[in-house]
Amino acid sequence: MKRTMLYRLIATIFVASATLFPGIAAAQVTLACAQRVDIVAFLGNHLSEKLSAIGKLDQSTIVEIYAAEGGNWTLLMSDVSGRSCIILTGDSWESIPVLPKA
Repeated sequence: MKRTMLYRLIATIFVASATLFPGIAAAQVTLACAQRVDIVAFLGNHLSEKLSAIGKLDQSTIVEIYAAEGGNWTLLMSDVSGRSCIILTGDSWESIPVLPKA
């Protein structure tokens, strides 16, 4: 149930993006799925992208951002079965340094 709501949210975001930013949304929204190991190898070998950030979405799903020094980046969603989907791609990625804790 939780995953269905997540996919509906993602679909809503895609539709809103396409409506608000028609020129860039169509070019950047990608949904390609394969085994995680294959996608990660492709990102590294062909796009020079390395893991830049990771977050846990729920008990069985993680979200990862792969980025290259040149600025291109990929948002990847993976489940526990090893299946991953490229959700978004873009350019001009900039990492922001973590602020020290007070």
